[in-house]
Amino acid sequence: MPNHASTIHLGNTSSGRVAAAYLQPLLDLAGEYGLCLHNLAIQAGMRENALTQLRESIAAADYVKLLDAAALISGDLNFGLHTGERVKLGTYNVYGMILMSCKDFGLAFQHTMRYESLAHDLGRSSLVTDGDLTEYQWHNHFPAASRHLVESVFAGIRVFGNWFAGTPLPFVPVLFMHAAPDKLDEHHRLFGPDVHFGTDLNCARFPTALLNWQVPNADISMYPVLQQHAEQLLREKQRLQNENGIIALVRAAIASKLAQDQARLPLIAQELALSQRTLQRKLSDAGVSFQQLLDRSRQELAEDYLRTSEYSLTDIAFLLGYQEQSTFNHAFKEWTGTSPGSFRDQHALYK
Repeated sequence: MPNHASTIHLGNTSSGRVAAAYLQPLLDLAGEYGLCLHNLAIQAGMRENALTQLRESIAAADYVKLLDAAALISGDLNFGLHTGERVKLGTYNVYGMILMSCKDFGLAFQHTMRYESLAHDLGRSSLVTDGDLTEYQWHNHFPAASRHLVESVFAGIRVFGNWFAGTPLPFVPVLFMHAAPDKLDEHHRLFGPDVHFGTDLNCARFPTALLNWQVPNADISMYPVLQQHAEQLLREKQRLQNENGIIALVRAAIASKLAQDQARLPLIAQELALSQRTLQRKLSDAGVSFQQLLDRSRQELAEDYLRTSEYSLTDIAFLLGYQEQSTFNHAFKEWTGTSPGSFRDQHALYK
């Protein structure tokens, strides 16, 4: 097929992360096999309590090692496939919620390419369309990894796609770059008879008409709010990748927890594997307090929401972690000297 895919920017595998929610299907399957999480962590070269005192995310390289370690300990030769089968809506974090608010498969694929990194930095998706045929490609950031990684991704897409469509999707050709395993029963069960190995790409090919399939029960009313929230998280993630230091780490942690009203010093310290006292000392050394960073993050996000979105002040207050709109109004006036409504009237892009 002609190469009309979007440019793929391979992530830095040394700094890539996997969200805890994306890790959960692997842990669920490990639990079904009765694996000890302490032993599993040690086998993967992680600290003993890394999986029992789980943070918001783990290193992508550790996730890859965990797949192999769990496959070895469990004796499951298709551990990757079976991990992918256990994905749920929550597996993909905010990005999964956005998919469920998309009106059709085409829009869902677009958002997969944009927001995939909010769930993991294991690889990136692209889409190539040539007339009546479209090719979904997944570009692995860990090409030396075992087949469990890419097989878990494609199994997850298959399972989520069936749920997304509200009906089993037709089988389509699925191509893997790795060599064929000895037995293909599980591959054929999941993907159908048309599975190929030793190819140039990890991809699946399907009729372009599938992109126009409507998503049943899509909650399109939530789409603008969820997309804006995802954009904020994406910017914070990119900022973290471009900056160093405790301030960037704390701001990124704050942004990820605001909407859940969990952007509090004890929880942020726990997320960063620091004591509260150590975190406060590090911030003091950097010339800033936790409350200042919290207020700064909220103010920047609030101003951005008011400029670039049309949703209500109640929605914005929720996304910033306020239980009452009146509390948000009061804080915003303290920051800027004006009310949120007046700020929107002066600066909004949508009028």
